[in-house]
Formats: sequence, structure tokens, C-alpha cells
Amino acid sequence: MSPSHLQAPRVNPSDLGKVAVLFGGTSAERDVSLMSGSGVLKALLSQGVDAFAFDPAERPLQDLQALGVDRCFIALHGRGGEDGTVQGALELLKIPYTGSGVMASSIAMDKIMTKRIWRFEGLPTPDWRMVSSAQECALALTALGAPMIVKPAREGSSIGLTKVTDQAQCAAAYAAAAQHDPEVLCEQFIEGEETTCPVLMVDGQPKALPVIRIVAPDGKYDYQNKYFSDEVKYLCPSLLKAAEEAEIQSQVLRAFKTLGCRGWARADVMIRQHDRQPFLLEINTSPGMTGHSLVPMSAKQAGLSYEQLCLHLLASASLDSALR
Repeated sequence: MSPSHLQAPRVNPSDLGKVAVLFGGTSAERDVSLMSGSGVLKALLSQGVDAFAFDPAERPLQDLQALGVDRCFIALHGRGGEDGTVQGALELLKIPYTGSGVMASSIAMDKIMTKRIWRFEGLPTPDWRMVSSAQECALALTALGAPMIVKPAREGSSIGLTKVTDQAQCAAAYAAAAQHDPEVLCEQFIEGEETTCPVLMVDGQPKALPVIRIVAPDGKYDYQNKYFSDEVKYLCPSLLKAAEEAEIQSQVLRAFKTLGCRGWARADVMIRQHDRQPFLLEINTSPGMTGHSLVPMSAKQAGLSYEQLCLHLLASASLDSALR
């Protein structure tokens, strides 16, 4: 399922035209996006691509047309960049862009809608409740059991996320999530190993890349540890049994296809300790490209450097086929 080796893209940089790397934006993940976009821009320039930085928080997207942009590399994270809004604007401007289209981006950003679709399709995902008050959060803990994860339905990078172990923590956990989103997700916590698996379109078909196993200090893979700590261990190769890795890749590919994703994505998966059952948590349609990011790590294991990965993604930029 996972290619043992990916061929470097055969791309003439001059054929890619003028490229805007979109990063920054207005979401809670702006700082992460600035790091991702800076890395992508540097990589594209090093490969001879005519690329420049474009921050939608500082100028309107309509300027892209006046600037003669031929395609966009979306390195935005979170709402206003990963949720279908920028994708829709680029569709109207008829400027090809990297990653998933409008609908898949919108659904994948909403963890509750994503889980509903996955559950309907028979894909394993932890039980959950959508809550709208601290009281409902406490009831969810009774129903789901402890520990429980409380998080905003439409945020990423572990922003607003709390692990709850007793009723006394529910009010603060709900408040922390609700300040980022009126829709709050309470999710059964899966005790076990944390993994992630990227998907990359290769020759028009989605391919699962090598699985990464994440070992965080005290099991705390939070915002600080994700982006600013060197204490987290990332195992790639994962050192999982071959059958386990293949099962995760299979589930992630199904998850990608079910939502109609394209280009690339990265799905987070927990392996339940007692029976080794994998559970899909969420899928990111505009994954991080920082120095701590996981898609470049997995791609490198499959034979693609950071620069080659950026070129590959840029070459795949397109418009949503249903909206052309």
C-alpha cells in the first residue's frame, strides 16, 4: 500500500508559472502557518520556481489576479484557509491551488461532520458527543467514560483541547474549547499508541505514505510539543508490525477517499492498547510543513526530500473538477 520509494517529480519550474504561497491568515493557527509557508517558499525558490509570499490577512485575494498568479500553494491552516473558504475564492478567480477542493476541505475541517461520515461508511472512529454547555459536557463524560477529550469542532493543532478525567474539569474544558468554536466535541479517549499517516496523490491515485509513531512526553502531544519541543520522538519507520501498518494505511486511504480529498492530507490514528484496533481521529487537508511537521518526515522515508515534496504538490495544483 505504501510505496517503498517515490520518484522525484519531473517538473520544469518554468512550467509552473508565477506562484503565490498563501500563508499567515487570520486563524488561531496563524503562527504555525507562517512557519509552514516560510519553509515552502524557501524550498520552491531553491528549485527555481517564480514564487512569492502572499498573506490573505494583509491583502485581498482578488489581488492574485492583478498580480498574474498562475497557481497557489496553500500553506494556510485552520479556518479561513483550510475550511473551503479560500478554496472557493480561488475557484471563482480560476486560479489552481494545492490540496482538496471546496467540499472536502469544508467537511474535513469540521471534526463532527467528518466523524458522522466515517461512522456511516463503517470506518472506526472514537465515540463522541456534540455539546453546547458545561452541563452537557459533564453528561458526555458519564456516557463516554473517562478519560475524555474536549475540543473545538473546527480547530487544529490541539488548540483549545483538554483531556478530562473527572466531572470537576468539565466546566473549564468546555470553556477552553467554546472560546474557539460554539460547536464543542467530546470524544472518547483511546488509550494506546498515537500515529499519523499522510496520503499523497501519485499519478492521479492516492497513496498512503509510511506511518509515523508519535511518542510524546507523558503522552502529551499538545501545541507546545507539536511545534516547539524537541522532546517528542517520531518513529519513522514506525516499527509497528507490517500488518498493523498496512491496516492503518488502508483505513487512512478509505478515510481520504470517503471525504473526496485530493492532492494530499494527513490522518491521525490511535491504536487501542488492549486489542490493537486503529481509530481515526481526524484528517488534515492542509498539513503542516514546519521543521517539526510530519508529512515531510514520512515523504523523506518514502524517498522525497522536502523540496521535491513541495514541487510535487505544486505541480498537482488544480481546480475542483466539479466546478470547472
